Amino acid sequence: MALRLLHSADWQIGRIYSQFEPDDAAALFEARFLAVERLATLAIEHSVDAVLVAGDVFDAQTVSDKTIRRLFNAMQGYTGPWVLMPGNHDAALAESVWTRAHRLGVIPSNVTTCLEPRVHVVQDRFALLPAPLVQRHTYGDLTEWFDAAPTTEGLFRIGLAHGCVQGVLPEGVDSANPIAADRAAKARLDYLALGDWHGCRRMDERTWYAGTPETDRFKANDSGQAVLVSMEGPSATPSVEVVGVGRYRWQQLESNLAVSSDVEETLRKLEQIGADDVVQLRLSGVCDLVGQRQLDSGVEAARARSRAMLLDSQDLSLEPTQADMEAIHADGYVGEVLQQLRAEQSEAQGTIARDALLILAWLLDDQAKPSQAKNQGAAP
Repeated sequence: MALRLLHSADWQIGRIYSQFEPDDAAALFEARFLAVERLATLAIEHSVDAVLVAGDVFDAQTVSDKTIRRLFNAMQGYTGPWVLMPGNHDAALAESVWTRAHRLGVIPSNVTTCLEPRVHVVQDRFALLPAPLVQRHTYGDLTEWFDAAPTTEGLFRIGLAHGCVQGVLPEGVDSANPIAADRAAKARLDYLALGDWHGCRRMDERTWYAGTPETDRFKANDSGQAVLVSMEGPSATPSVEVVGVGRYRWQQLESNLAVSSDVEETLRKLEQIGADDVVQLRLSGVCDLVGQRQLDSGVEAARARSRAMLLDSQDLSLEPTQADMEAIHADGYVGEVLQQLRAEQSEAQGTIARDALLILAWLLDDQAKPSQAKNQGAAP
């Protein structure tokens, strides 16, 4: 008796992207529903027996009723079993987004919501052992009950949990909601589907994080995917295939500018940005007025092509050359002001001084252009 499952997690439905411009934030908000629709399509294409979602289905308890309704509408493409479980963002509190969803009556009959730790038998194919979070942070291992949980012989034992596998994940993330690294073995699980880590990651041959199906942060952690799990029979080693789901590519670009060729290299990187890119661009170092004009033009062109862009240039200093100063006729008192602003860029309010320097230089440049054109027109 074979079993095929599609494992996902961390949908974060209703997430607000306040760091982006409103139209970009709206598109990224919408992308999370579209990712669920693609999961439904994948479930059909791969003829899975069920879709498992390991927590953080919703980004917050306060999402609107409309958002709740839209989520379950997005799931309609796959009419087989969906199994959803609360995570830390949407914990099964006494009053929660889940109780609202049930009151609204929008949860279809093919969707199981695991709001308490008890065995669920799904279509007489597998026994599901969930460890739903009932508060945002816990400090005991909620999967411990799996070890002694009785299940019918001949059924697959599938675990579903949301938290941090202890002693394995990087960056010092061992904290709240711990999960024992050997839980699958101790609980005799055929597969343990995890959520919370937003990248797709193998813990052992029976334990995987699926990651979020639509990337939502600037981390190279292999997100935007789901896990297709196939097992020939109980106790058989799972065959795992990672499948792409997400649309948008989140990437960080960093450029430390020192010479004109650095500006040219940055412009080449910007030219590669396309409609499905969400970009965080960090500029540092020094740049003259000519290079700044080129960067401004390149950034705005890339911003228009991209899905969304964040620019951080607070560590970029503007250093007009003597040729720059002469070209904009920055002499006398005005020249002194420019020199003072240039010097103040290294102080506490350096970003303000840089912006003021840039604005003043642009104004002088605009004034110089009519005079230059008139002189050129008067030439014999």
